[in-house]
Amino acid sequence: MTQDAEIHFDRVSKSFPARDEDAEPFRAVDGLSLDIARGEMVALLGKTGCGKSTTFNLIAGLIEPSEGVVRVQGLDPFRDFNDLRGKIAVVFQNDRLLPWRTAIGNVELGLEMLDKSTLVRREMAQFWLARLGLAGHESDFPHALSGGMRQRVSIARAFATDASILLCDEPFSSLDEITGQRLREEFANLVRENGKTAVFITHSINEALQIGRRVIVMTRPAKVAYDVRLGADARTGADEIRSRIQEVLAA
Repeated sequence: MTQDAEIHFDRVSKSFPARDEDAEPFRAVDGLSLDIARGEMVALLGKTGCGKSTTFNLIAGLIEPSEGVVRVQGLDPFRDFNDLRGKIAVVFQNDRLLPWRTAIGNVELGLEMLDKSTLVRREMAQFWLARLGLAGHESDFPHALSGGMRQRVSIARAFATDASILLCDEPFSSLDEITGQRLREEFANLVRENGKTAVFITHSINEALQIGRRVIVMTRPAKVAYDVRLGADARTGADEIRSRIQEVLAA
């Protein structure tokens, strides 16, 4: 494990029992070894069913590996789940907003769970709503917001907790192309400006190349098939990288 690794996988495998008692267990992750450094923006790219979500759940501490070692900030995310409370925030594919709460109330939710004071919750929520372009919409309920605005509330909720690690499960896949592209750019800028470590799951090559500064292509069962870091100018060598990704996914 490298000294600055925020997320560490060492020969990790994860199997699930088969529905048929006579069948072999389903192996979703197979011998995955991977380090993600502090401050990296990583796109995990792969076809549907390749094990991206299982890898995501292993990082989040929602499941434990069948074999190998997972460490997040040096801790076992499954066994030390409570110790990582407030250090990991998740942005889901769907906004997961509570319909009976206003925009500001939804952003405050994570801070409530961290036992922050009423004043701190309100100040942080207002700041991040404004930062995401939602000033003036604090009192709006989710039904009054567009899909893009609801996802902005979801992103504000994640950043408001000041978690050092952001896990993103295809958060822009349900948005139209223009809205999704704009939000991806804003999200990537916020991650860099605030020094966060972000792991972004996607099945879109375009999205991976737009948001990631490192793209990891996974094949089934989840293992690294291609790992590439992009330069500061993501356009440099993009065509060659895109072609290589397409080759790996087609294999």
